[in-house]
Amino acid sequence: MVNTAKTFILLAGLISILMVGGQLVGGTAGLMFGGSIGLIMAFVSFWFSDKMVMRGYGARIVTAAEAPDLVAMVDELRQRAGLLMPRVALIPSAQPNAFATGRSEAKAIVAVTEGMLKALPRDELQGVIAHELAHIKNKDMLIQTIAAGIGSMIGVLPWLAGSVMRRSDDEGGGIGDIAFMILAPFVAMMLQFAISRQREFAADRTGAEIVGKARPLAQALTRMDAMAKQLPLPVSPSLAALAIVNPLKAGGLAKLFSTHPPTEERVAALLAFDAEQMGMRSLDAQRASA
Repeated sequence: MVNTAKTFILLAGLISILMVGGQLVGGTAGLMFGGSIGLIMAFVSFWFSDKMVMRGYGARIVTAAEAPDLVAMVDELRQRAGLLMPRVALIPSAQPNAFATGRSEAKAIVAVTEGMLKALPRDELQGVIAHELAHIKNKDMLIQTIAAGIGSMIGVLPWLAGSVMRRSDDEGGGIGDIAFMILAPFVAMMLQFAISRQREFAADRTGAEIVGKARPLAQALTRMDAMAKQLPLPVSPSLAALAIVNPLKAGGLAKLFSTHPPTEERVAALLAFDAEQMGMRSLDAQRASA
């Protein structure tokens, strides 16, 4: 609930920037123009997201005959989550990683790297797959698309800055308006990254709920993060946000623009969830014996 609330607060921030920026640039007409372009960009991205992501990662769909253990594990966990069976894909990379994509539950794909199947024990692999199923269950593709769409709308506002310049010449002032146009896309981008980080925290928790324990996923994240820094996975930065751990090396200022929370914070949150669940089970046992 906390992560969901934070997500909606961040979305509200994006919407506020869009509304103010649209009015500054061209009043209602500016808002409608930017909104139209942003919605078109978001719709195209959303509708063809699975094809673009699969191509970007070089992933291919596999059948139960090709990967029986993997498909069976996905099937078992998706039943626990109450989801339709997603398609399963393999990514030809030694780096242990995974992602989920698809514009709806019926079109969903869960993809894992060949390296992940080799590097992770069964319980950790279950934790990772449950995390990806959690993204589907939480409708994160839709949330991220909404955020990206609003961000795209904000991104086109500087294109209309000429009207701000003209209005500032006619009415005097306008420096604040121009500064807003310059800063708005940057702030919008930061809010999008923050939304992505909150969705990762939420998927970690939901994934732990699906499996029934959080420690395997916490261990998997630690292992995968360490290996990701040593093994390359050449992928576009625009697609890196979909992976369970950042597949690209990041350091210095890049950390400020990360789409993923620090692994240490994710692990701490998962272990706290495990402790919380153990406490609840202990309390239930005491009540039952009373």
